[in-house]
Amino acid sequence: MAIFKGAGVAIVTPFTSDNQVDYKKLGELIDFQVENGTDAIIICGTTGESSTLTHEEHIECIRYAVEKTAKRIPVVAGTGSNCTETAVYLSQEAEKVGADGLLLVTPYYNKATQKGLIKHFTTIADSVKLPVILYNVQSRTGCNILPETAAELAKNVENIVAIKEASGNISQIAKLAALTNGSIDIYSGNDDQIVPILSLGGIGVISVLSNIAPKQTHTIVAEYLAGNVTESAKLQLKALPLADALFCEVNPIPVKAALNLMGFKVGGLRMPLTDIEPQNQEKLRKAMIEYGILQK
Repeated sequence: MAIFKGAGVAIVTPFTSDNQVDYKKLGELIDFQVENGTDAIIICGTTGESSTLTHEEHIECIRYAVEKTAKRIPVVAGTGSNCTETAVYLSQEAEKVGADGLLLVTPYYNKATQKGLIKHFTTIADSVKLPVILYNVQSRTGCNILPETAAELAKNVENIVAIKEASGNISQIAKLAALTNGSIDIYSGNDDQIVPILSLGGIGVISVLSNIAPKQTHTIVAEYLAGNVTESAKLQLKALPLADALFCEVNPIPVKAALNLMGFKVGGLRMPLTDIEPQNQEKLRKAMIEYGILQK
């Protein structure tokens, strides 16, 4: 059974004015997501600035999200690392605090071979009982999970059940779908490719856009899965300018700016990320107004 179908939000980590995790605000964001139809909370992913959280903060964010969500929807914890031992530790801790699944990014900087990826992901998955979503995002990690590798992992590791595909390579994703033939759930990792990936047998998206447009992103997937392909495609195309604006600078700089524009007051970013440039904030603001989630 899939961890979730639909739109899961890659939720931001809000910070206070002195750059501490703002758990109260995180709770407000989780409630906003649940109340607006989001199908899963993905905590401590790239959008959650996991790379600048301490291990203690990382685990506490997962624990808090599990407690706040209170089984209303699944909580998937980002516990990947470029150190296998660290990923095992974070994954085991996420399991202890009640996460429903794990999201494991490919090792970054040290860039494993395909053989190394198989050993890395197998070791982590074998250390827990939770279902695992692989996360393929070569643009950020310099490391690509080839379709053959994902297929081998899905075949041989019982709790590797899904993949978040953010390679942007539709041909590669089509090959993955052909090789796995439904044995691994595929989620879009890019908000501008939700419908194309659903058309290849995908079951949802792990979304940045959902942070600011949860109901709309959920509906794109729900309409497609209900058989209303034309309506789903129409909604996908309508969202493209906003999805583009959300990546006018490196994620999560724009989405945090967007949430602040909406009045959520999620704070700034931890270095080395910096605040959005004024011209990009204006581009983002205009896209939000055009999409109808911000007033003029």
